[in-house]
Amino acid sequence: MLKLFLWLRYLRKKKIVLLSIAAVALSVSLLIVVASLFTGFIDTFEKAAVEAVGDVVLYSEATFAKYPLLIEQLEKTESVEAATAMIPGSGLLHLGRGNVRAVQVWGIEPVGREKVTGFAKFLRIQGQTAGAPSFKAPNSPEETGGFVGIGVLGEPDEQTDEYDYDAAEKMIGRSVVLTTGTVTGQDNQDGTRPEFKRQVMKFAIADIVETGVYQFDSGCVYLPIEKLSKILYPDVESPAASQIFIRLSENTEADNALAVIRGVWRTFVQEHLGADTYLMTSTSIGTARQLQSRFIAAYEKQMGILLLIFGVISIGVVLLVFCIFSMIVRLKQKDIAIIKSCGATSSSVAVIFVGFGACVGAVGSGIGTVLGYVITRNINTIEDWIRIIFGLKLWKSSVYLFSKIPNEVNWSWAMRIVLMAIIAAAIGTLIPAIVAARTKPVNLLRYE
Repeated sequence: MLKLFLWLRYLRKKKIVLLSIAAVALSVSLLIVVASLFTGFIDTFEKAAVEAVGDVVLYSEATFAKYPLLIEQLEKTESVEAATAMIPGSGLLHLGRGNVRAVQVWGIEPVGREKVTGFAKFLRIQGQTAGAPSFKAPNSPEETGGFVGIGVLGEPDEQTDEYDYDAAEKMIGRSVVLTTGTVTGQDNQDGTRPEFKRQVMKFAIADIVETGVYQFDSGCVYLPIEKLSKILYPDVESPAASQIFIRLSENTEADNALAVIRGVWRTFVQEHLGADTYLMTSTSIGTARQLQSRFIAAYEKQMGILLLIFGVISIGVVLLVFCIFSMIVRLKQKDIAIIKSCGATSSSVAVIFVGFGACVGAVGSGIGTVLGYVITRNINTIEDWIRIIFGLKLWKSSVYLFSKIPNEVNWSWAMRIVLMAIIAAAIGTLIPAIVAARTKPVNLLRYE
């Protein structure tokens, strides 16, 4: 009770202690915001990868035929819930006079892709309906249809980072021309060089894709896989693919599922693809996280460095607590002498000040946690206010990949930061506490 009484008395009488609380609160809130934004960005990056390709990706350097049989065999296993095929390419999309865009072309199965990645929710028109996604273009059901990323049709506004949806939707149903092709052969000593076979394909825009990931929205065109594979690889038995996206069943261990998928792939190559050794050795099978591990490791390293920098800056809080408590000890020498003359031990006096420092850290951490939570949850609103007031757009999807700033608080990191703040505040009081413990009441009260 004596300790609590003194803590409350010092807090009430010494308003300068509030400065320590404010410093701890600001440091804690800053670190929580930084940790939450970075971990939120990493989580969003991983989620975007899963939404784009599924849980597991089978990627082959070469194109292979009879992929429907492979999908059938995969879906018969308990580990796989759904699978779909894709064949990639690149080309130039002619949208109108003087409007040509370089694009990545993905041949997909819209229904299968919906089962694996939930693709329909990214479609501007068909995403609002209950039916399965389709390449059928409005008013042109007989023409080959395709999906186009919204960023292919127009750049986002420099100030708001938003697209002109009305102008983009007017493009639905319009016919466009894609120039694509494949490269065959390679440089050889006999002087032969690779040959580019150009192919031109006309299709109608059936819908617009907006994933919220700038890389996909600004450069992707989606076409029927059967049509694209015939154009790109006319010599390969149709239907053909080079990638299989897989969604795992619930409660399936990734390592076990990968082992099953590799076994199915080996059997498929042996039975249906002539036991092609190149396909066996060059095909990679991994999870979406493994495919992005290089980028994720770099982001995590950057987060660690930034937290270390802000942590070093926050050492100033320890120095501030040290200065304030040193002053309190110096001004409260008589109180300390009276306490010790009443029978308190030196260790009890030291505990009073160390405990008071920990309380300051706890109160400041609590305030900082609330402040960090409010800032993180409303980070997009704050960024919008800065844009309106100062005309400064801090977050652009073309730079940071995503259209919105991740705003989920990472409570695991928040608890670590709070604990470290309380310990740091207590450390800041150690030297003043030792000075208080060594106070000799005889010297101070001799003439009282």
